[in-house]
Amino acid sequence: MSEEILIGPRKLTRFERARLIGARALQVSLGAPILVELPPSMSDPIDIALAELEGRILPMTLRRALPDKTYQDIPLLSLMPENEI
Repeated sequence: MSEEILIGPRKLTRFERARLIGARALQVSLGAPILVELPPSMSDPIDIALAELEGRILPMTLRRALPDKTYQDIPLLSLMPENEI
């Protein structure tokens, strides 16, 4: 993506990944529409959130903040290179 990442690493950290999966799994468990085709046997919200993340279709933005209260909103796809999840 065209926006330069100024705060933090240029990739999704394991902590951010866990937070995104948890947030999306909560949304799915509360009835949010599922954005990816699933096999009939998959019904766990965490597995669904993982499948959506691996499918690179989550329209989410990550906010990285510094202690001085400055922050940067970064689109999720700019933190996920093509070959890495």
